[in-house]
Amino acid sequence: MQRSVGDYEIVRKVGSDLLGILYLAKHRYLGRHFALKALPEEFAKDAKFIARFEEEMAHSGRLDHPHIVRMHNATCINGTFYLISDAVEGHEGKRVDLASYLNERSSVLSEEEVYQIALQLASAIDYAHTAASDKPSVVHGGIRLSNVLVETSNDSIRVFLDNFGLIRIIGQGAVLSRMYHHLCSSFGAQAGFVQTEDNKERYATGPSDPVIMRKLHKSFLQDFAFLAPEQREGGPENDAPESDIYAFGVLIYYLLMQKIPEGLFPLPSTRYPTLRYNWDLLLYNCLQTEKEKRPKLLSKAVQDLSVPKTILPSILQEIHHAQSSGSSLKPVLNPGEITRPEFIADPASLFIVDPVVARYQPVPSEVSSAEPLLTDMAIIQGDQYYRGSHQGGRDEIPRHLITLHSFAMDIHPITNEQFVRFLEAMGGEKDGNNNDMIRLRDSRIKRSAGKLNIESGYAKHPVVGVSWYGATAYAKWVGKRLPTEAEWEIASMGGKTENVYPTGTEIERSQANFFSSDTMAVMSYPPNSCGLFDMAGNVYEWCQDWYEFHYYDVSVQEPDNPKGPQQGNYRVLRGGCWKSLKDDLRCSHRHRNNPGTMNGTYGFRCATDVE
Repeated sequence: MQRSVGDYEIVRKVGSDLLGILYLAKHRYLGRHFALKALPEEFAKDAKFIARFEEEMAHSGRLDHPHIVRMHNATCINGTFYLISDAVEGHEGKRVDLASYLNERSSVLSEEEVYQIALQLASAIDYAHTAASDKPSVVHGGIRLSNVLVETSNDSIRVFLDNFGLIRIIGQGAVLSRMYHHLCSSFGAQAGFVQTEDNKERYATGPSDPVIMRKLHKSFLQDFAFLAPEQREGGPENDAPESDIYAFGVLIYYLLMQKIPEGLFPLPSTRYPTLRYNWDLLLYNCLQTEKEKRPKLLSKAVQDLSVPKTILPSILQEIHHAQSSGSSLKPVLNPGEITRPEFIADPASLFIVDPVVARYQPVPSEVSSAEPLLTDMAIIQGDQYYRGSHQGGRDEIPRHLITLHSFAMDIHPITNEQFVRFLEAMGGEKDGNNNDMIRLRDSRIKRSAGKLNIESGYAKHPVVGVSWYGATAYAKWVGKRLPTEAEWEIASMGGKTENVYPTGTEIERSQANFFSSDTMAVMSYPPNSCGLFDMAGNVYEWCQDWYEFHYYDVSVQEPDNPKGPQQGNYRVLRGGCWKSLKDDLRCSHRHRNNPGTMNGTYGFRCATDVE
């Protein structure tokens, strides 16, 4: 390896890629470290490349932005072109790109970290595209994980776009050709490609190293996936600012989902319903196949991440529903229904005249016009499923096949903040038939001076102390219903009837809230495969059905969309609670109680039909 290039002393070779060899060098007089990129030697013989090099370097060299690696100089020495830029050195003086940084981390990036990276990159890309109105845009053309350098300090992440304009200098066609050549050479070597004495090519039949082959394949697919549709077609006319917007979208999607967007790719909100920012909208705009439809300014698009997740283009809503359910089915919400108790004076009081004591006239509580705070819903596809268990209690036997129609279910139990709105709309704690809906002393909702308040820190916890009557009345208010016992069990399994628990064949305390001292905020644990949270533990959940010990013997004979016995003394409860033992969390475990029972372990979630 040569020891010097002009006024730069080579410290070490950092690495190589399709665009050349990178060195860390120290300036002989300034004493500072710089990055030297030696471009492939064959370019020095290409007159068109030399012309592009001189033109593009004049534009790229003027870029001065805190998140763009600054280009200081370019020179040609002994037939090799060199680019001299800032040396971005991360931890322990090593050059760390985003791909390496993600591989070395013990956890995925948090949403806030992704947001900060998005802000920095968007600012850099917008600057390059609009740095000077009287000069052409400087297009990166090759935004991908390896071209984003990372610097960390005090738990914060700073990123820098490297190789700005280099793709355009070399030419997209040359980059693609080198990519294909490198891949073919690597695959050929791994597959035992040989040249025979008569100059004929053949491949050996011996096995190749699967680890190396998998790495090569993944590397190629990742690089290729960052190319915008128009870039894959080739041609200088397709090397435009819009290609950087597309690559930015791919990169952000990868950071959020740990995979490349392909085909009808799942949106971030379908995997992470609690995301703070509206990533769906950003990615929908950036990943448009028609470049004219992509945003012109990325910074504004990133700022629009604060738009509520319900405000989406209609086509994106359709995609979201389709991906959430695997079809175009949508929940059907009925008109909200609310029946308040009526206060009827005692007829006998008409004959009681007491000149001293005034006759009591009950006055209903103040009624509010509070609107429901609706829960997102997941679609469970109609199909044939097994329910029950051969290993559980006698009331779970026999395990039998049933047919369910498609339905939708709330992704989490109803919370205190949701139920308080309902109580305010009802004007009290009794339903239209004067049944108690909730016992406040068993809940985290309290009444003080006539006003309802939630204990501090419990707004997002599931409501408890609710009777079956209260759960039913709430469901009618929001235009939904309680799930049937069969729907609840199949939804709990995530549609996989071999599951013993919502988490699979086993469950740990890191996966659900059980054998603990209190409820937890909803969605504190991972969802099951249907995207439903807290199907095990936290609170028992009321179902619509009456309970009957031997009902499954009947259900075997009436397997089509079973809705439980016609009558009974108890209503079904499912799922276990925060103080349950592990066995209560089984998907097939059946629990029951009087519909008027209220305690600190009973809650509910809603379901509805779909169309």
